[in-house]
Amino acid sequence: MEQRRISYTRRFVRLLPALLILAGAVYDHATPTDFTGAPFFTAAPLVAAPLYSQRGTVITGAVAVSVLLLMRGLRGGLPRAEVITEVVTVVVVSVLAVLINLLVRRSDERLASVREIAEAAQRAVLPEPAERIGGFQIAARYEAAQEGASIGGDLYAVQDSPHGLRLVVGDVRGKGMGAVGAVAVVIGAFREAAEQEATLEAVAQRLERALARERTRRDGDESREGFTTVVLAELPHGDGIVRLVNRGHPTPLLLYADGTVRPLPATEPALPLGMDELGTWPDRADEAGFPGGATLLLYTDGLSEARDGSGRFYDPETGLAGRANALRDPGELLGVLSVEVRRHSGGGMADDMALMAVRRP
Repeated sequence: MEQRRISYTRRFVRLLPALLILAGAVYDHATPTDFTGAPFFTAAPLVAAPLYSQRGTVITGAVAVSVLLLMRGLRGGLPRAEVITEVVTVVVVSVLAVLINLLVRRSDERLASVREIAEAAQRAVLPEPAERIGGFQIAARYEAAQEGASIGGDLYAVQDSPHGLRLVVGDVRGKGMGAVGAVAVVIGAFREAAEQEATLEAVAQRLERALARERTRRDGDESREGFTTVVLAELPHGDGIVRLVNRGHPTPLLLYADGTVRPLPATEPALPLGMDELGTWPDRADEAGFPGGATLLLYTDGLSEARDGSGRFYDPETGLAGRANALRDPGELLGVLSVEVRRHSGGGMADDMALMAVRRP
């Protein structure tokens, strides 16, 4: 229904210049000679400027001038100076509308170029994983809180390795290019470590060291206060289990084929990556059963900390309870979550959101 309303609104807006010209003609015809519909004819090309192409704007201005002259010819009796003034006004405004249209088109072209670059950067840093890797069905989704933005501090990656399918979902503190740089460091270190390290705990330590090296190259608050929450997952080939290392990240969910939803909290809570100066201890992987038909859901706090009008957080565990069996396709699951969290938050989100779902057939 919402998409339909938006479609109707867009159609009406695009018809508005023609409706203004028609309204001007009707007004001129239905009112005494002392009244004029010139304001309607003047407004038509201005409204057309941001909506139409340059050719469409020129045609709108020409039609407005032509209809005005026609109405003045039909009515007659008006002072010549007044008619000339009205016609010149509409012509001047039409020329200005064409210039405005030219500026708008150039701005749109620049914006489109920036978006293409941002989308290319997103595909390079956060490539969409294949639908099937290592026998598992996989889907990933990134949604920026700010409309038009493509990438921020949230991240995900999938790597098939000799030790099983390994995944990471994380959230870098901060925004802007500093956060994007940290995302690239974490993903690059993860892909290398996932292939080389025998344990998930060792992968976490490689990420810690990579971020420590990155911090030494930064200045100011970013070098002192930057940190990254991550959850690492390992799905061994042939074994119905999942291993998790959680470094200060929202708790993953396991969705069973019967509709049950089970959170997988860390046995020993750990600090995010980059906060080792506050305390260090060995990473310990937690293990849980991962039977056929189950889906592992990993997400960032853009999902779990989305608020409604009363300040209530969105709870994915409650939202999916009893429905997990109907959302077997990972891509469909992430699509439903995306729609529901935006509806919960009133259409706007305060933070970016990264989602990943992995299903064992």
